Amino acid sequence: MELVEFSPDGSSCEFEKDRHLWYLQMMYEILPSHYQCQEINRLTLAYFVISSLNILDALDQVDKERVVNWILSFQAYPKTRGELEKGQFYGFHGSRTSQYPQDDEGDLKYNGSHLASTYCALAILKILGYNLSSIDSESILLSMRALQKPDGSFVPLHVGAENDLRFVYCAGKKQVLFVDPFWFWHEVRKGRYKWGSVKQKLFCVSAAICSMLGSWDGMDQEKAKEYILKCQSYDGGFGLTPGSESHGGGTYCAVASLRLMGFIEDDHISKSSESSIIDLPMLLRWCLQRQAPDGGFQGRSNKASDTCYAFWIGGVLRILGGYRFISKRALYDFLLTCQSEYGGFSKFPGELPDLYHTFYGFTAFSLLGEPGLKPFCVELGIPIIAPLGI
Repeated sequence: MELVEFSPDGSSCEFEKDRHLWYLQMMYEILPSHYQCQEINRLTLAYFVISSLNILDALDQVDKERVVNWILSFQAYPKTRGELEKGQFYGFHGSRTSQYPQDDEGDLKYNGSHLASTYCALAILKILGYNLSSIDSESILLSMRALQKPDGSFVPLHVGAENDLRFVYCAGKKQVLFVDPFWFWHEVRKGRYKWGSVKQKLFCVSAAICSMLGSWDGMDQEKAKEYILKCQSYDGGFGLTPGSESHGGGTYCAVASLRLMGFIEDDHISKSSESSIIDLPMLLRWCLQRQAPDGGFQGRSNKASDTCYAFWIGGVLRILGGYRFISKRALYDFLLTCQSEYGGFSKFPGELPDLYHTFYGFTAFSLLGEPGLKPFCVELGIPIIAPLGI
């Protein structure tokens, strides 16, 4: 690998593709011990690594058949079709630690399959060129309907949990908002968080799952739409729940879900805003106001710029047709300050890289048109071009 000169703050003046490949190769082979606390999210970690390699056009470094078989081993199956009517969700488990064996009678007594893990599994399979028609999609979709609440929102697993916009997207896709151990440890040391105050966030998942499987039998779209619309705040952004503060992740989940379900069009601002089901002018204004003086994007008002919001906010603007209004050069320069000399990207400038912010750093550079990176499907969270046939 060619040596590249880094500035005293650890940043470079260009996107270091070779260095990032080295970082991803290491993560593909073996994860550092700090990721032990994320064992329950092993499929999510795999999604970040394999999706990142795909963006860098380096899937030749992945043993595709081995990975596909590993992914398929996490799917939960009902003993009979009648089991689909009993309220359990038959998707994918996130890791072996959440995958319990069947009892002596062949029943899955403890079923821990999860919407977010299901999205990650399907996204990886799609990236690797696996034919998703070979998946038991009926079990996934029919059992997924039990996760939708009367108000249109979703919970991630059948035993219950929080319900908000993230899981609506998961049903159509999946948004896992993942807490990286390296980043979290530094945040705790700096006093920004207490151990009990941080919870895993999840990418919008439900709409994406239906979209990838080519069927909307897994959700009531009208109810989901009504719930999403209730989440738009007075300032134009979307909160994760009705009445909550506008948030970059929640706004992405809302807009991406509406686009996947066909309720808004691509390049939406070029169409008549009078007929839009959302307050488009306010939404556009809120998103553009999230680009900070340092060029990066913040997730909420009065927050520091963060690598991942270059995608969450930038992706919303791309869907709406407003990406052309941002300062691309300023964003490019900010992202380079978060590029690690070890490869990968960090949340903030000068900190250690992690898989979550690395992946979203790559997606941001893809949206900026960085040479050598694959174009990205913002709504589904995967590169547009996937290899064919396994």
